[in-house]
Amino acid sequence: MNLLKKFEGVVLAVVVLTAFSLSGGVARAGNISVAVINMQQVVLGSDAGIAGRKIMEKKARELRATFRAEGEALAALQKEIQKKSSVWSEEKKQEKALEFQKKRRDLQVKQDDAKLEMKSLQDKQLSPILKELKPVVAEVAKKKGYTLILPKSSVVYAADSIDISEEVTKALNARMKKNMNK
Repeated sequence: MNLLKKFEGVVLAVVVLTAFSLSGGVARAGNISVAVINMQQVVLGSDAGIAGRKIMEKKARELRATFRAEGEALAALQKEIQKKSSVWSEEKKQEKALEFQKKRRDLQVKQDDAKLEMKSLQDKQLSPILKELKPVVAEVAKKKGYTLILPKSSVVYAADSIDISEEVTKALNARMKKNMNK
């Protein structure tokens, strides 16, 4: 969600600067209409976010199954080494120790690669959502007359009545569905 945090910061800065430029640089209570948005709720609660989460969960399950099998094989080799090392020659002990170390390193490399793959998949799933989110937020703001929309995570308190997360989620779903049909 690091990409999401960066996006929230950019949206916050743009919205604050826009609000101040529209009001002549002075925040006047009568001229500013404020709303908050839970960016994580919108992104993860959108149809595309739900679909992306399912794709990521499926991939994570596949990777865990692969690593579980390899981890069990590694544990079995370690157990074999512990049980039989007393009857093995020094050469056999060294051979098995090297085999164990190599398999452990290989597993670690595969796990590191899997982390990178999952990060790439997350970015691939989030990117189109975040690309559409900014114009959707602006569209909802204009439609409802908001001059300032803040990320809910940056606000100490906000009444539920000014939270537009659900409305933005619906608008985002509609926009993404429309764009998919093009």
